[in-house]
Amino acid sequence: MRVVIIDDEPLAIEVVESYLSKVDGVELVAACTNPLDAIDVLNKNKIDLIILDIEMPNLNGLDLARNIENLPQIIITTAYSQYALEGFELNVTDYLIKPVPFHRFLKAIARAKNIHQLKVGGRKETVQESNISEHDFIFIKAEYDRTRVNLGELAYIEGLKDYLKIHIRPSKKPLLTLSSFKEILEKLPPTKFFRVHRSFIVNIDFITGIQKTKILIGDIRIPIGEKYKKEVYKRLNL
Repeated sequence: MRVVIIDDEPLAIEVVESYLSKVDGVELVAACTNPLDAIDVLNKNKIDLIILDIEMPNLNGLDLARNIENLPQIIITTAYSQYALEGFELNVTDYLIKPVPFHRFLKAIARAKNIHQLKVGGRKETVQESNISEHDFIFIKAEYDRTRVNLGELAYIEGLKDYLKIHIRPSKKPLLTLSSFKEILEKLPPTKFFRVHRSFIVNIDFITGIQKTKILIGDIRIPIGEKYKKEVYKRLNL
């Protein structure tokens, strides 16, 4: 996993470099104290992970991330906790508060390595099996963490005012996330997931039956909205 450090504090860079030297499977490509120099490094190299400070001269770390095409994973390291929400909106892998203890850094790197391996593994599977998607999982922001959800286990999604309730089978505790149907649908493959009601999205693979105006997922009955009925019947060849 190829890594770039971006931090305007040389001492902070030294700490991260020393931590990385103790971790197998990572290659430090560059350490930049100037975020503008870092942009050039990112444009010229294939990078898998950025370890990124936020408060820097010339360019805020979050603004830098928003302007990078094909954004790699990001672990934020900062002295400021108030940027956490903005960071997770950018889908960062982890958010660490300085001074970062080694055990906490290891946990973040392990998470990044797992995501990297899943992505690489997903690409290999697409070559061997055309029915396996490279994107067979998503990350759901629940409480203060990002939780990996396998799409093959995501049965249906229920809308609850400003929140979505993610129902995972078999018998896992549902996840609550502050999100909209529009945002979640953009992450889901449309061949498997579709909206059947203003308050429900279902995974077609979990549908076990139809009862007039309801979809059955096991013993769960999900209403079919009048607005969605035609599309639902078409998708289910009814």
